[in-house]
Amino acid sequence: MRRSIALVDVNNFYVSCERVFNPELEGKPVVVLSNNDGCAIARSNEVKALGVKMGDPWFKLKDLARQHGIIAYSSNYALYADMSNRVMEILRQFSPQQEVYSIDESFLDLTGFQYRNLTDYGLQIRRRIKQWVGLPVCVGVGATKTLAKLANHIAKKNTQFNGVCDSNAMPDDEWDSWLSRIEVGEVWGIGRRLAPQLSDMGILSALDLKQADPATLRNQFSVVLEKTIRELNGIICIELEEMAPPKKQIVSSRSFGIYVSDLESLQESVTLYMSRAAEKLRRQQSYAGSVHVFIRTSPHNPKEPYYANSLTIPLPSPTDDTMKLVRATLWGLRRIYKPGYRYQKAGVMLSELVPAEGCQGDLFSATQPDSKSVKLMEALDRINRSMGRQTVKLGSEGFRQPWKMKQGNKSPCYTTRWLEMPIAHT
Repeated sequence: MRRSIALVDVNNFYVSCERVFNPELEGKPVVVLSNNDGCAIARSNEVKALGVKMGDPWFKLKDLARQHGIIAYSSNYALYADMSNRVMEILRQFSPQQEVYSIDESFLDLTGFQYRNLTDYGLQIRRRIKQWVGLPVCVGVGATKTLAKLANHIAKKNTQFNGVCDSNAMPDDEWDSWLSRIEVGEVWGIGRRLAPQLSDMGILSALDLKQADPATLRNQFSVVLEKTIRELNGIICIELEEMAPPKKQIVSSRSFGIYVSDLESLQESVTLYMSRAAEKLRRQQSYAGSVHVFIRTSPHNPKEPYYANSLTIPLPSPTDDTMKLVRATLWGLRRIYKPGYRYQKAGVMLSELVPAEGCQGDLFSATQPDSKSVKLMEALDRINRSMGRQTVKLGSEGFRQPWKMKQGNKSPCYTTRWLEMPIAHT
């Protein structure tokens, strides 16, 4: 039986989230900016039509923005994460087999639903998410994940599909005709680096790649490319991962909103970053065996001396305790900090991750985690989940935090903070 894999993707996700709570933005050119309001990381269709590319620096777009009335928003990650969770929860109602691929994309295995018209089923998915969450999605269905990605791309770019494209329902010659119109660089896993090399070989479209010899391209490039070709021909090489594999490293870092010179501000920042990393560590039920801390000045400012340094600190025994991880991180920070420099960025990394279950301590410590520490971390996470992030935090994070990244035009956290909930007037 031919598989039916669906990819559901939210259109212009960050921009669409902003429009849910501000309907006046519909039809207007809107961008969402990266950390410190640096680059465009989400663009409405109106902005794309003006030629703005992903990653274009905002300062270079100021004249264009004034000319065309482009509205810029700072990233509101709390809002986007919560809206994503709502979408993924709805999608679980449409298939018991789901892979959350990214914050705005999810694969569903619809093979068991082939007794239904999957185009109609995709339209039902679109209506449900639009009605319940307010976000527009497109649905692509294919025999493999790669084909589902391409079907989604076609649904998004061609209005006659009304947001749903089922490649399995098309005759082979019609589907090949669509593949011939898609540049090879648009195929999942090809990207900007590989596309020029394939173009030099005469492989210009997705159809050209489908018709290429997989063994030859495997020898010339990699087994990954061979799998892509086989997936284009309907042979499953990439299965759904219903449970995301635990990360082997967890990194948390940010550029500062202003340059930082004093040790106290650096300590506040790395405490915050480690607290975030520790939350993720506990969420995937892992312990860390070492922490890494780094600081650096701006590499793009020739008027000031450059300094960067980092240090890895092995832990006596693996842990997920925020306080223990922060204590080790601050110890390392004090050893790499040099006064007299204006620092632009700091970050932390958790490494040597092991499953929390059955984790063994060292010879001189208890093999089981301290029960008080476990209960404290559980309470910390529970309060912050229910009342909002940083409701309870370490005092060493500071309170004023002038170094925090710039978010000059951030929308309220409508769904995650009580004081910022939208108010309906009667």
